[in-house]
Amino acid sequence: MSSNKTAPTDLAPRDFLQTVSPARRQSDTLVLLDLFERVSGYPAVMWGPSIIGFGQYHYRYDSGREGDFLATGFSPRKANLVLYIMPGYQDYSAILDRLGKHKLGKSCLYINKLADIDLAVLEELIQTGLADLNAKWPVHAG
Repeated sequence: MSSNKTAPTDLAPRDFLQTVSPARRQSDTLVLLDLFERVSGYPAVMWGPSIIGFGQYHYRYDSGREGDFLATGFSPRKANLVLYIMPGYQDYSAILDRLGKHKLGKSCLYINKLADIDLAVLEELIQTGLADLNAKWPVHAG
């Protein structure tokens, strides 16, 4: 059985974020770093070369596949910010309707800039996603 390609690394998240450009994107990522740490209660950990995760969980599917993955986090991509917040099996439309401008993937949100969203609603979304994930697979510090 293969392991996850995305795994924790020793790279310091703040060092990685200092390489992000343009300046507005870097500024947004520093706000996200502080927000995710405060809301999740977990320290930031780099997962792979470009994802910053907070907390982790161990999963085991009915197929027998199992592994460890970040509980929540984000990644600054060229086109947008990707936020890994929601377990893919939940409906968060009531919260997302209040968030602001975003696009939705299975377990992630795509936003262009923090000015497009309501940060208080984002905090609620992170808390709700972590609680739902923890109910299925216990979340803990890395």
